[in-house]
Amino acid sequence: MKTVSLLRSALLLGAVSLIPATTAGLAAVDGRSSQQFERLALVHAWLQAYYVEAPEGNKLEDGAIEGMLNSLDPHSSYLSGASIQRLNTMIDGEYQGLGLSVVMDDGAVKVISPMRGSPAEAAGIKAGDYITHIEGKLFYGGELDDAVAQMRGPAGTKIRLTIFRSGREGPFDVTVTRGVIKLEPVTWELKDNVGVVTVNEFGKDVGENVRKAVEDLRGKAGGKLEGLVLDLRQNPGGELDEAVALSDLFLSKGDIVSQRGRNKREDQYYRAESMFPGDVARGLPLIVLIDVGSASASEIVAGALQDHRRALIMGERSFGKGSVQSLFYFDRSRTSGVKFTTARYYTPSGRSVQEGGIDPDIRVPQLSDPDAARRNELAARESDLRRHLVNEAAMDDKKLESDRQPDPHFKDTPDSLKAKGIKDFQLYYAVQTVRRTAGVKRK
Repeated sequence: MKTVSLLRSALLLGAVSLIPATTAGLAAVDGRSSQQFERLALVHAWLQAYYVEAPEGNKLEDGAIEGMLNSLDPHSSYLSGASIQRLNTMIDGEYQGLGLSVVMDDGAVKVISPMRGSPAEAAGIKAGDYITHIEGKLFYGGELDDAVAQMRGPAGTKIRLTIFRSGREGPFDVTVTRGVIKLEPVTWELKDNVGVVTVNEFGKDVGENVRKAVEDLRGKAGGKLEGLVLDLRQNPGGELDEAVALSDLFLSKGDIVSQRGRNKREDQYYRAESMFPGDVARGLPLIVLIDVGSASASEIVAGALQDHRRALIMGERSFGKGSVQSLFYFDRSRTSGVKFTTARYYTPSGRSVQEGGIDPDIRVPQLSDPDAARRNELAARESDLRRHLVNEAAMDDKKLESDRQPDPHFKDTPDSLKAKGIKDFQLYYAVQTVRRTAGVKRK
């Protein structure tokens, strides 16, 4: 199975809906805002006339747009230059770098997740780490694009990062060798006649690629495929339509997700059978693996399959991003635009995952990683981000964690797993659960 990587910043951490930039709907804007625009124009004129140095180019205008979006929530942003290029990379490109998903948190670069198989993961960088220095130079209070640009570079070159990790006595250095990061959102493998389909991000054609993966697994198993594990761990999201397409593969009817914004006339409901008829797995047992790095589009899929009782959700509580961002380009060249939150999404039963995330049916800690429990406790979630949208129902992280009980059948320990050569206990446990379920059905 090929390893894949993609560096995705906070601007890609979500379900993204592409909308053309038009004036439709702008008529509803309150006329009282004209007075505020006058104030904005006055400040612009003052700065142009009296600032100590003449502002260069469109610096003031770009700054005003960026400031408006940054005042809203952590997923709304102005896109130009490197940031718009990263969005295009997510859809159909590749780059050379580390394979990290990062976000700015109070002026510091915080790791949401390293991509599986990426240079960053191989070097030991973990979700929740803070990158304090790049090549020995403090990075604090700058732009995320600047940090990303410094971390990218030709494959084979090395970069030294200083990491602060909660629970460690002090910061430490990690040297990472950059690699070619290719966009390959779906990979698969067969383990003991159980198909494992890993979705790394929701880019173009994910639904179709998973459908093909299931067909290939069925062929490789020689008609003895016992079930499937859909691995959505460390998947920070992507396109909303692809989350719907993936859910549709396993559902024959019913709602998948609803999208509700401020204007009720624009509410949307996505239902099964719109793209792929029937259940591609033909009723085989299905387990979905999630963790703190599973966000937005990943949570749409997990929530839909959980509500319809089509899959058993296993792992750790997800990130908790229950909002949809729409992308508006300023012109046909698509060299700049804005992305901002236009709706919340809800699972088929009407649940909002904002802040709270998706709670697994069976909590399975990553016993094969001795640092996982501490890292999961301290990892960043949506509720930790500044200016995050508040759930309509109050969310209490501590209560959510205490309400979940681990599977009582755990008998393994980190030492016993090491002796067995098991490097990924969550995946191992999911595969064994599918096999047990398939065995019961055969009886």
